[in-house]
Amino acid sequence: MSAGGRFRGAAADLAMGARMAVGGGRDGWTRAVLTALGVGIGVALLLLAASVPGALDARQARGDARDDLRMGQELAPAANTLLVSMVETEFRGRPVRGRLVRPEGPDAPVPPGLTRLPAPGEAVVSPALRDLLDSPDGALFAPRLGGARVTGTIAADGLAGPGEFAFFAGDDRLSTERGATRLDRFGGGLPGEGFGPVLMLLVAVIFVVLLLPIAVFLGAAVRFGGERRDRRLAALRLVGADAVMIRRIAAGEAAAGALLGVAVGGALFALGRQLVPLVTLFDLSVYASDVRPPLPLVGVVAVAVPALAVLVSMVALRAVVVEPLGVTRRGVPARRRLWWRLLLPVVGLALLYPLTGVRDDGSATTRYQVAAGAVLLLVGTVTLLPWATELLVRRLRGGPVGWQLAVRRMQLDSATSARLVNGIAVAVAGTIGLQMLFAGVAREFTTATGQDTTRAQVQVQLPAGPDTAAAVQRLVTAAGVTGANSTLITTAAADGVENALVEVRVGDCAALAEFARLDRCADGDTFLSRAPGAATVAPRATLIVDGTTRWRVPADARSVPSRPTPAGWEQSGVLITPAALGGATLAELRGEVFLRLDPDAPDAVEHVRNAAATIDPTMAVTTLTEVRESDRFADVRRGLYIGVVVTLLLIAASMLVGTLEQLRERRRLLAMLVAVGTRRTTLGWSVLWQTAVPVLVGLALAVVFGLGLGAALLRMVQAPVTVAWPVVGLSVALGALTVLLVTGLSLPMLLRLTRPDGLRTE
Repeated sequence: MSAGGRFRGAAADLAMGARMAVGGGRDGWTRAVLTALGVGIGVALLLLAASVPGALDARQARGDARDDLRMGQELAPAANTLLVSMVETEFRGRPVRGRLVRPEGPDAPVPPGLTRLPAPGEAVVSPALRDLLDSPDGALFAPRLGGARVTGTIAADGLAGPGEFAFFAGDDRLSTERGATRLDRFGGGLPGEGFGPVLMLLVAVIFVVLLLPIAVFLGAAVRFGGERRDRRLAALRLVGADAVMIRRIAAGEAAAGALLGVAVGGALFALGRQLVPLVTLFDLSVYASDVRPPLPLVGVVAVAVPALAVLVSMVALRAVVVEPLGVTRRGVPARRRLWWRLLLPVVGLALLYPLTGVRDDGSATTRYQVAAGAVLLLVGTVTLLPWATELLVRRLRGGPVGWQLAVRRMQLDSATSARLVNGIAVAVAGTIGLQMLFAGVAREFTTATGQDTTRAQVQVQLPAGPDTAAAVQRLVTAAGVTGANSTLITTAAADGVENALVEVRVGDCAALAEFARLDRCADGDTFLSRAPGAATVAPRATLIVDGTTRWRVPADARSVPSRPTPAGWEQSGVLITPAALGGATLAELRGEVFLRLDPDAPDAVEHVRNAAATIDPTMAVTTLTEVRESDRFADVRRGLYIGVVVTLLLIAASMLVGTLEQLRERRRLLAMLVAVGTRRTTLGWSVLWQTAVPVLVGLALAVVFGLGLGAALLRMVQAPVTVAWPVVGLSVALGALTVLLVTGLSLPMLLRLTRPDGLRTE
């Protein structure tokens, strides 16, 4: 045959396969729609994943454009300068970015997102903050605006995301003496915290863990209707079609369904990105315009998905080509071989093992090697699941009717049941490995603050001024405050302490006992606290405050050991009770207040922040915590949680489509069983067992391979190999819950398919 004839023959075979993908009347169209929907969900998720880096870059670009932090830059007042003061606060755990502004001339810069600077008494807020102010909770936040009237809304180019709480307020009291920053433009600030090699390793593995389940499910989605397709191709083989022709027809059918799925996926992605601004996960939100995958990656997805569909179909054709009569008669397939299924995870471990101790290597080659090793190790879960399921069900006997129906079905075709849970198994295995790595390296990115949250939960620093005592009283009487420790502090030079300043703290005996270990105390006493290794002030020493005010330490001042403050600081200083001053003044003292909050009043800290805002909007209200972690590490972990949630939801949706397709394919058999007296509840249990057995096997394999991946990754970063069993249990429970939810949602379809009209055929 000439080359042209061979080409025409191949094209005819491919076209025949494409027609078979959508042919066959209502049954064929239903199968095509379900396949396209399953593939489309996977494609939409791939496009979403491809959009994540660009969306984060867009957020970062908007943040850089509005940056107003200046380090070491001094400007003189001019017509084009602006005074800015930061108001960084929170509302019920969500950060709020506030700025007070005061123009110094007609050409003062206007921040992105604003058309003009707000005048004194005016505020411009983000849409999310405006919605909060208009809600019943708005009254609890309104005092942070200092009584300013909301006159406008910040546009998108001035916000990191649509869910961000932010505001600009005008204030004519700002000055550099009160801590304001002078600038002549926005943007051009300091670069943010970078990624180290360990964080890059985390990011690489996260992408593998989140994207591999999608690829696994895409391989399962293109096999929707696989049993009936195999019988149809086997029939063609029996009537004379050769192996090459069968493969071409199968390739055309798979490619047609996958291309339809790519189109559906594009439509789902376009629809879903419009809903993105409505969702805020872990304080992260983006605009619809940010969710835009790069065109090269779109092309890769458009080509790779049909190629994957053709590859999966070719792999599944072995039984059709070699033994078509057995496929037609639904014979028990040959036992699966084990050796090549073990080869993939072994190769994966072989790739990861040489990287032990790679913590100082942040090269791209290392990341690719880690990604390849993780992929092969996790794919071992997919390859072993059908073999392990077959090994288990082969030995199952007896039991209720529903159990026997499920067992027999799995004995005839365990791969179909296992195929649907592959994505969940891979996701759980990857999540376990990642959580082990996160737990192992968390100590590198978390710092013990030394703060004692049992003594106080909030710290407030008050500026010096004549109304400091009244301001302290306002904080102490805020709703939800159950106790307080307030002192007045300053720093002074002292005789005998060279080139150093000592802390001077004034308060009653109960307050001073929080900063030193006092044996006894009465009003009029003075104490010299000493910290280990620090210089101390001697009795009769002269303290010089602000270079002018002098105060002599009493001769009977007692030396006492210092005590760490609730904020974790410990230092030497002079502790003075009010009567010991004898009417003297130590210039203007600033205040420091430690507050204890009612644990049963969740909004107590909000009332404290409101009280502080009425004193000074820029006043820092610090929530004490025992540990503090790196912002980048927190961002990476937050990204993992978002990705896991989205992946599980979409895999569950795809699994539901696959389960419904399997039930539809067996509708005549199900209707026949009901017609001969089988109860519908029995069939429901049968469907549940058909899903539960592969799930149990898959989750067991997921635990084994997840622990193996986690151990390998921990060895790479030289961290001790430890297992957080509660995390393992939670990951397994989430996977099992996802599958059970899918099974429950499929029961209404099962009841509809078992009606008598399900026996109708053409």
